[in-house]
Formats: sequence, C-alpha cells, structure tokens
Amino acid sequence: MHQSVWTDLRGVEFSQRWVDVGGIRTRVLEAGAKDSPALIFIHGTGGHAEAYTRNLGPHAEHFHTYSIDMIGHGFTDKPDQSYDFKDYAEHLRAFMDAEGLATASLSGESMGAGIAAWFALLFPDRTDKICLNTGAALRLPDDVIQRMATLTMDAVRNASEESVRKRLEWLMYDPAMVTEDLVSTRLAIYQSPEYVERMDNILRARHTDPAGQDRNCLVEDDWRKVSVPVLVLWTDHDPTAPPEVGKQIADWIADSRYEQIDGAGHWPQFEKPEEFNRVHLDFLLRGTGA
Repeated sequence: MHQSVWTDLRGVEFSQRWVDVGGIRTRVLEAGAKDSPALIFIHGTGGHAEAYTRNLGPHAEHFHTYSIDMIGHGFTDKPDQSYDFKDYAEHLRAFMDAEGLATASLSGESMGAGIAAWFALLFPDRTDKICLNTGAALRLPDDVIQRMATLTMDAVRNASEESVRKRLEWLMYDPAMVTEDLVSTRLAIYQSPEYVERMDNILRARHTDPAGQDRNCLVEDDWRKVSVPVLVLWTDHDPTAPPEVGKQIADWIADSRYEQIDGAGHWPQFEKPEEFNRVHLDFLLRGTGA
C-alpha cells in the first residue's frame, strides 16, 4: 500500500515556507504555536526536512517546531563554500536570528546531531537542550565512511529511483520502511545539477578528506565542555556505530541521558515514530534526571 507524507501529517496544521537567512533561501516545515518554546529538527548528510514528518505533529503540541533543510541540502540554497560543522552552526544561528528565536532546543540525526553538538559548544547561550540521534560528529571507521560516501555520491551522480532507494534503505533496519514519497522527494533534490556540484564540498568536510575529519570530529575533551542537557539516542542496528559508542558519549557529558530504541537503524524517528516521540518528548519536557 502506498505510504505518503500527507498521511504522516494528516490532521497537523503546518506550513512550508522559505526564510531569508543572510541571503540563503532556507526551506522550513513549521508547526505549533509561535509563543511555545522553539524546537528545531536537523536532518543528516544528503537529507531534508521530510525526515521528520512523523514527528512534527506530536512535538507541535508542546513546541514551536521546525524541520529545516540545512544550507546546501534539500530545497535550500546551495552556495559554493565549505560545509564544515561550524558553517552549518552559523547557518542555524542566522536562521534563529531571522526567526527572532533567542534560544531553541535542537534535535539532530546523524550529521544533524553533529550540528547540534557544535552549536551547543559555539552558542551555549542560544541552546536549551539537544538530542544526539544516531550521530555525534564522530570519527567513524574508514569502511563506514567509504560506504556512506559511495552510496551518497552514486545516488547523486547517477540519480535514479534505484540509486536513491538504495541510499535510503541503508538508513533503515527494515528496508520496506522506505516509502515512495521519500524516494521521489529525494530524487527530485538529487537531480538538481547544483546539488551534484555541492555534494563534493559536503562530503569533503567529513568523509573524503582526512583534514576535514580533523577539523570536524569531536573528542572526549569537547564533550566534557557541553553545558546543556543532552539526550543521546541510539539504536541496536545503527549502521554507523554500535550502542556502546552512544553510551560512551553520554558518559562524557555532565548532564546527559542515554536511551536506546531497538528494531531500528539510522532513522528511529521514522522507523519507530511512536517510541521516538515518547522518549524524545519526555526528555524535552522533563529533562535528563541528572
């Protein structure tokens, strides 16, 4: 049976719009009361706002909730520049300025988790809480990095339903979770000639250039400096790192909480939305208990 993002968003009052972020036309999905605390969902490498269609509604009951296409991604502008974590954090800060948000909680998946962590280190006074969802600006094993880069570049340079589906299936514990809507949305993004050019820049920052990894990867001393409450959320089938890695990061952070969702891969917010929403909201509304 065909599954659609419109089914995910059935009954959710939301909008899609573009925000001028220092000259970068930035796409956002938005829901929730504007006077509620702000929450920003951040996708991973090669991703887009639709990664959170199953989470936007439940969180909008409590938060002014955004899911954005980060600079260089999705239907947001793609300037020819570096794409280090600091660049993403600066784009996020400028987005918050444009929206008049003094502070926000940040929830990032994979690369998005790294962006959230860097943001909390660079702009602690603008950060309420962060969630590190199956990622944390880590130096990953070479075979994992090469697999990610190969799948991504094949999907972008040779964009087809088959190549894009293969890239999306890598994210899931159950490949059947990849919907036609996800494939068609990502295919439309990857078929942009501009996106093909920028993906080299994006991957160079953390996947294909060792110097990029040195600049972008966080280590124990960095994690011990994180001063905001953190949820480290991992899965038992994450293709990038085992649960022990997530637990270690949580141990390094003073005010942290570790949660594990079983039966999911790299996108627990999409594969196990009910459990993700429950755990995630409990952290945002109640904290770490530390």
